[in-house]
Amino acid sequence: MTTSTASATARDLSRLFQPKTIAIIGGGAWCEQVIKQSQHMGFAGEIWPVHPKSTEIVGCLAYKSLADLPGAPDAVFIGVNRHATIELVAALAAMGAGGAVCFASGFAEAAAEDETGGGLQAQLVAAAGEMPILGPNCYGFVNALDGALLWPDQHGCQRVDRGVAILTQSSNIAINLTMQQRGLPIAYVVTCGNMAQTSQAQIASALIDDPRVTAVGLHVEGFSDLRDWEALAAKAYKKGVPLVALKVGASEQAQQATVSHTASLAGSDAGAQAFLDRLGIPRLFALPDLLETLKLLHCYGPLPSGNIASISCSGGEASLIADMSVDTKLDFPPLTDHQQVQLRDALGPMVALNNPLDYHTYIWRDQDAMARAWAGMTGDSIAMTFSIVDYPTTDSSDWICATGAALKVRADTGARFAVVATLPELLSQDVAAELMAGGVVPFLGLREALAATQAAANLRAPKLQPVCLPGTAEATVTLSEAESKQALAAHGVVTPQNRTARGMGAVAAVAAELRPPFAIKGVGLAHKSEHAAVRLEVNAVDAPDVAADIGTDEVLIEEMITGTAAELLVGVTRDAAHGYVLTLGAGGVLTEILRDTVSMLLPVQAADIETALTTLNCAPLLSGYRGKPAANMTSIIEAVLGVQSYVLANAETLSEVEINPLLCTPDRAVAVDALIRKA
Repeated sequence: MTTSTASATARDLSRLFQPKTIAIIGGGAWCEQVIKQSQHMGFAGEIWPVHPKSTEIVGCLAYKSLADLPGAPDAVFIGVNRHATIELVAALAAMGAGGAVCFASGFAEAAAEDETGGGLQAQLVAAAGEMPILGPNCYGFVNALDGALLWPDQHGCQRVDRGVAILTQSSNIAINLTMQQRGLPIAYVVTCGNMAQTSQAQIASALIDDPRVTAVGLHVEGFSDLRDWEALAAKAYKKGVPLVALKVGASEQAQQATVSHTASLAGSDAGAQAFLDRLGIPRLFALPDLLETLKLLHCYGPLPSGNIASISCSGGEASLIADMSVDTKLDFPPLTDHQQVQLRDALGPMVALNNPLDYHTYIWRDQDAMARAWAGMTGDSIAMTFSIVDYPTTDSSDWICATGAALKVRADTGARFAVVATLPELLSQDVAAELMAGGVVPFLGLREALAATQAAANLRAPKLQPVCLPGTAEATVTLSEAESKQALAAHGVVTPQNRTARGMGAVAAVAAELRPPFAIKGVGLAHKSEHAAVRLEVNAVDAPDVAADIGTDEVLIEEMITGTAAELLVGVTRDAAHGYVLTLGAGGVLTEILRDTVSMLLPVQAADIETALTTLNCAPLLSGYRGKPAANMTSIIEAVLGVQSYVLANAETLSEVEINPLLCTPDRAVAVDALIRKA
């Protein structure tokens, strides 16, 4: 079992991302575009095209070879075929270049079509040595702070003094994000490509060393090195640079879904979500949400809570934001006495005071009165105040007062304040830029505003304990229920008294030893209830006949547990990409129908388990529902920790372990069914 490993070698990316000299190798349209884009962005350093047959490219003196360059370049765009790329990378590393973007494709991403691709990628990494490379199969980067870029296509970035960084594995998505017209200042855009050498987490770690970067947005297809991500999360939290992620690639459920309930409930995407939760990185599910979240974080950083206030001049908009917030973790606190006095003074007696607030249009065009009213919806208990304003696309001159009022609220109160358009197209780029310049967040879209606010309120400190990295041995053995219970019992999990028996005589003898009533189960079936192979409330006299009716060669006879307050599922599955995923949820035969679960990565602490259990829909049963006795929470937590103890002790070989159900009584928590699969 591996709980910690040394992270990959940290390379200095500062020369690559903040270069003074840029070399472009190749003579095609892509390479010409790199030079043009550098010139357009006002790059103040030197540009050195390298081409054996050209003397000048786009107005820049061209050099015949690397040996002819005035010195070792800080950043290099390599726009030649994959075989030549490897040779050039080796030469650049030998001459001490700062780093390179490998544009060519046909490496590991093409292995399915070309079996040599994986080997070529390994050769590329070996050629680079300690010199950082991006890619292969990537566009490179744009540094809009310094006007430095290695980027062979169009982009929409403008020079900024400070802003957010965006990292994505997809070059096409990166291009699209640079074209945003939402008032978001983008400092860096970096594409990662194959990440043959330098991972996305390592790139992000280098970018947050630039004090001009205010937040980082990550478009993630997969986590390549968990230790790099753990190091990034810890570093970013310490520096106060928030990270948010759009994680894609929810995959099909694991192959073992046919064997356990846990596997059918916790596919690999549950592992990805649990890993992000552990890192304290909020997850988003749409590109507009990612951009709006970055905009909020750029202005204000993480929010202290999910308490929000909304003011609009329409009851329809007040109702809309209230309804759209129902399934979020955002709250509308009631107005304080101070707020009500301030609002009444600004609005007069004709407006009903609530949060969300419809302030009507009595004070429209009176910028000072609007600012006083809007300021009345701010306060120490409010993390974010929304003013819902839709600017018409025809003539918006009558809405200048709204922009001025918002800017005045921010200037006068210092409160976190946003202007929100219900539809993205109802807030222009010019207005968005004006609001951003005055410290007001211009949200394009009400749904996007709520998603961004929830994400900014959900930033957390990362867990310091590294995740458990599982072994890779193929699971070929499924332990019997009795064997599984015995293995878990050795780690502190409470199980009922039980015996296995073959034949009616042996069943009768076992029944005489144990205390009835019994649960009698067929042995050797994955889902016993589906085969009518679980019989409950069996007395000693009927035990032999019941065992015969079940029909399996062997049966498990078990003392029944009474006084159950709730049934839980406790399962752990091996997720090769993320570690061991612990799933807690409503247990019993309806587990997969209810789908009431929460997932975490091992290891966990007792407090983590207790908090997770409170998020379940069945949590009221555990605390005592409608006067019924509560379950013993201490015993439940001890049972889960016992399962974890078994997993950590067998991490090199274990594929999955499941208890379903864990019967929770006022006195104890008992595993009445168990499954273990391992190598």
